[in-house]
Amino acid sequence: MNNNCKNYILVGGRVVDPKNGVDKIMDIGIENGLVCKPEQVTNPKIVNVQGLIIAPGFIDIHVHLREPGAVDKETIKTGSMAAAAGGFTTILAMPNTKPATDSVDTIEFLKRNAEENAIVNVLPSCCITKGLEGKVRTDLGELKRAGAVAVTDDGKCVHNNQLMYQVLKDSKSYGLVVLDHCEDDNLAGGGAVHKGCWGDKCGLKTIPSASEVVMVARDIILAEELKSSIHIQHVSAVESVIYIREAQKRGVKVTVEATPHHITLTDECVKTLDTNYKMNPPLRTEKDRQAIIEGLKDGTISVIATDHAPHTESDKSVDFAHAPFGIIGLEAAVPVCLTELYHKGILNLSEFVSKFTKGPAEVLNIEAGSIEFGKKADLTIIDVDIKHKIDKNKFYSKSRNTPFHDWNVKGKAVATIVKGKFIYSELEEIDGII
Repeated sequence: MNNNCKNYILVGGRVVDPKNGVDKIMDIGIENGLVCKPEQVTNPKIVNVQGLIIAPGFIDIHVHLREPGAVDKETIKTGSMAAAAGGFTTILAMPNTKPATDSVDTIEFLKRNAEENAIVNVLPSCCITKGLEGKVRTDLGELKRAGAVAVTDDGKCVHNNQLMYQVLKDSKSYGLVVLDHCEDDNLAGGGAVHKGCWGDKCGLKTIPSASEVVMVARDIILAEELKSSIHIQHVSAVESVIYIREAQKRGVKVTVEATPHHITLTDECVKTLDTNYKMNPPLRTEKDRQAIIEGLKDGTISVIATDHAPHTESDKSVDFAHAPFGIIGLEAAVPVCLTELYHKGILNLSEFVSKFTKGPAEVLNIEAGSIEFGKKADLTIIDVDIKHKIDKNKFYSKSRNTPFHDWNVKGKAVATIVKGKFIYSELEEIDGII
């Protein structure tokens, strides 16, 4: 990433930094890629952001970049462009690539490629097991030293309880957080949609909530026994939220993320048989959706993550049962969530920003998610009031598999600053790189 930066003063914006308890109108200086006091900036360009929100750079801890492997779906370059356009300055790359990110070589490939081609910060995660096969543990110490910041077999669940026990034990000593895709394959049974009235009406094989809930409970039991931390990915079921909330009250170090699609959509959507409503875990009932909303409100769920999962049009243009799981999310997440969470009064602005900044930074234990003098200027500038329509044909992602096309929304990221450089900008007075 090119670090040559101009110096700026962002004038008149409302700075919202939940980590530091800041929510006020103030000017922000940027010099040599770092945040500083406005009076310390030499030869600045003045950028008027009056009426806009200046937030810490948004972080997405669940992104499939598909490289190495399926570069027809996404690449590190195009995925980072989509992230910047969506307001994200840092993304965590999932390891279910081809080959899987289970070795030092694949970690180094990702880091080298990101350095050359990414326009946002790309962090590597590594596999829990070799080849994502759930059998042989990877060398977590070696992968941590190579640069991995988290460990996950995302897309698959580790069913071997003894193996998971040891991984949670080892990850604690290495300072790696374990992110788990909670799904019992035996209960899921190769299903395509949630087990409920809509799945039955469509005549499709179904996936019961229990397939998620039993593995959530398993992870909580192990983490509690070991006093280790565990992060639950893409929660979808009311029972999961209840178990997690109760565990947190007992002091278990369990965190959880929700996706924009599980926040806003239900299994009724599958009646159209549009494969852009096929994701894993599947869309569940309105009761489940409301449990996620309540979990976001009361803080049980501290992270919103996209689970950005690109697929080609031909991949998705098959019958529902045989279509791959997943949708893209980087460029729709902020507008959709502002519309459905902030503008409907479910979260206030500080709470909303926290789900994309403080929450994910704390899960990964990284130095990000806040605005502090002397630290790198990764910032997201938001217009919460702009009305627009989501248009997948204008996305920077290589793929178009989204259920949010043509949604009327309110609010979006209008500029993304990484290390002091405007990467994406809709501001009249300044251009972005893309």
